[in-house]
Amino acid sequence: MNTTINRQQWQEEEALRRFQLISPLLQTGLDDAKRIQLRKKIAEENNISVRSLYRYEKAFSERQFTGLKPADREKHRSQKLPENFEFLLEQAITDSKLTPRWFYKGLLDQLGLESRFYRGDSKRQLQQEIEVIRGIQRKKVVCILDEAHLLEKETLEEFRFLLNYRFDSMSPMALVLVGQTELWENKLKLQRYAAIRQRIDMYCTLPHLDRSETEQYIASHMDYSGCGQEIFTTKALDEIHKASAGIPRMINRVCEKALMYAFQNQKRLIDDYMIKFVVEHEMLGMVTS
Repeated sequence: MNTTINRQQWQEEEALRRFQLISPLLQTGLDDAKRIQLRKKIAEENNISVRSLYRYEKAFSERQFTGLKPADREKHRSQKLPENFEFLLEQAITDSKLTPRWFYKGLLDQLGLESRFYRGDSKRQLQQEIEVIRGIQRKKVVCILDEAHLLEKETLEEFRFLLNYRFDSMSPMALVLVGQTELWENKLKLQRYAAIRQRIDMYCTLPHLDRSETEQYIASHMDYSGCGQEIFTTKALDEIHKASAGIPRMINRVCEKALMYAFQNQKRLIDDYMIKFVVEHEMLGMVTS
C-alpha cells in the first residue's frame, strides 16, 4: 500500500515538474521563432532535450495535466534468452567511451548473466556462453557496435582476441562495426591496425543519396511508421536534399525538426518554406540558398 502511495506521489510531483518546464511555452502571443528560442533556452538551463519538451507539450495538449504523469511500467528483465529467438542474438551497443570491460559487461547483461569484476574473467565467461549458444542452441551471436569510429585501440585489439578464440576457420560471433568514414580512413587503414584489418570480411561505405534516393529514403520511413498520406511536398523534398547533401543522418534530422514544427503549428503538409525555416532557425551550420 505504501509503495502504491509513494508511486502516485512521485507521479504527481514529476507531472508538476514537467508542467513547470513547459508552462512558459504555453502562453499565447508567442510567435514561432520566439517559441523555438525559448524552448532551446529551457532545454539548456534544465539539462533536458528539446525532444522531451516537445513530448511534454504534446502530452499536455492531448490529456492536460494527466498526460504529464509518467506511465506505470514494471521493469522486467528475462534471465534467459527469448523463446522466439531462433537464429540470431543481436546486441546493439552505442557507447563512444566503450572499454573492453564494459563491452563484456554489456553483452553479458543482455544474456541475463551477471558479469564478473575482472576483465579476463568476464571475457572467459562470455566465451563460454557463446559456445553454449553456438553448440547447443545452434544460434549465431551478432554484436552491432555503433559509433565505432570513436573506439580506442585497446578496445579494437580486444575484439581481435575475442574473435580468434579457439576457432581456426570461423569466428565464434559476428561483429559489425558501424561508424563514420574516419573509422576506416583514420584508423583501420593504418599499419598499426593491420592485424585487425586482416580479420574484416566485408567493408561497406554508404554514399550520399541523390535526389531520387532521398525521396525514396523518406518514403520508406513514412511507410514504416504507418503514414499513408503525403506529408512533404515535392519542393520540400528538394530543400531537404539540398540542406542534407544526401547524408541519411542529416535527412533524418531535417525531417524530424520539420515534423515537430508542423505539429506545433497544426500543419498537415510540409512545404519548402517550412523546411527553410527549421534549417535556418534550428539547425546551425546548415544553410539553404
